[in-house]
Amino acid sequence: MPCAASGTRAEAKKWGAGRTVAAAGGADVGREEDRLAAWLLRTARRLGWELAAVGRSACSALRHPGPERDTMVQSLKAAGAAIAAWALTGWWLEAPMALLAPWTALVLVASTVYRSVHSGVQQFAVIVVGTLWASAALAVTGNSTLGAMALTLPPLVLIGTYRRLGDQGIYGATTALFVITYGASTAGAVGHRLLETLIGAVVGVAVNAFVLPPVHLRSVRENLHALVHHSGELLASVAEGLRAEDGLSDAAEWHDRAWRLGGTVRALADARRWTSESYRFNPGWRMRRNGPALPPAEADTAWERISGHLVAITRTLEGAAGDEPRLVAPSSAYLARCAEVLGRAATVCRVDAEMLEKAGRPSFASQPDRRDTALREALAAHDALTTDIRREEGAAVATGGELVVETHQLLCELANAAERRRRAPAPER
Repeated sequence: MPCAASGTRAEAKKWGAGRTVAAAGGADVGREEDRLAAWLLRTARRLGWELAAVGRSACSALRHPGPERDTMVQSLKAAGAAIAAWALTGWWLEAPMALLAPWTALVLVASTVYRSVHSGVQQFAVIVVGTLWASAALAVTGNSTLGAMALTLPPLVLIGTYRRLGDQGIYGATTALFVITYGASTAGAVGHRLLETLIGAVVGVAVNAFVLPPVHLRSVRENLHALVHHSGELLASVAEGLRAEDGLSDAAEWHDRAWRLGGTVRALADARRWTSESYRFNPGWRMRRNGPALPPAEADTAWERISGHLVAITRTLEGAAGDEPRLVAPSSAYLARCAEVLGRAATVCRVDAEMLEKAGRPSFASQPDRRDTALREALAAHDALTTDIRREEGAAVATGGELVVETHQLLCELANAAERRRRAPAPER
């Protein structure tokens, strides 16, 4: 009997251990399912934000002038240039390899006329090299495709990395591929390739120069206004969300919106550079109405730093949100105080956006006073936020401290932006 009882107890232990293992396995499966569901939810949210951003850009391009419409116009011009080049070479001249003409025209409708001319010269040079090299390789190898590629592609790809050729360097190797695949190495075939390329380059540059030639003065104003406006809207959304009962539920979306401001910062830097090129080789710039004077270039740097602080603030809030937060969230009272600071900062940004939009109008005169008042209220609210951090406990102090530091730097940049604008000389036109 003792032996039987002992055996029964051993079996019970094994059965209990089996249940424990099964339960642990089920828990692991459950956790994996939860992670998968959370990942799918995050992916769906990000896809929704992406589609919403695309929709806003499309509506903006259709409704009013701006960088979105400029992009649409340049895209349509590039497509039209490619069609015109094909009509000249493939339909009218019946060239044997008309593909080179629309391909060249398509890539030469650049952001400025100067860049089109500069890129056209570079591209024509590398295409000539690629065509001649590939034709010579075909002649040497007896029209062997594999042998011609072996003799052509390694040196041409290496030449394409030459810094002075810029983005056009790779077209030497791609042109050589077209020539080798087509398999023609006679003098007449080489002449056709060069003629087709030249026609495409001329068409691309001509379309960009004479059909709504791009002048990027408006792009600077529009991109800077968009950066200021979106910064203010983001701050207002964060402030409103922090006052709600589930204050951090939208933190991931806030961080995504802040991160997207970097695209506007890069677009603004490109627009500044393109502005200096817009007058070169541009036959239509004197006929354009330039509008009000451009904001000083120092404003770009200031708002780039402001967008960086917005990324840091929203990253901290995102870290304290979600089912598995990386940081300990401060109390709701502290988040409400932080919302007050950010709401005042949003008012400053909105006034700045109005000042950019209404520069030169009679209503502009009262805007600086409104901005100064809003900034003083934001700084006073930040002093109270600094005091309230003493009431937080444990690891929430670290999270609150990050918010104090980043919001203080944000307000300092807003104050410095106004001071630089007052000291700046008359802006360029």
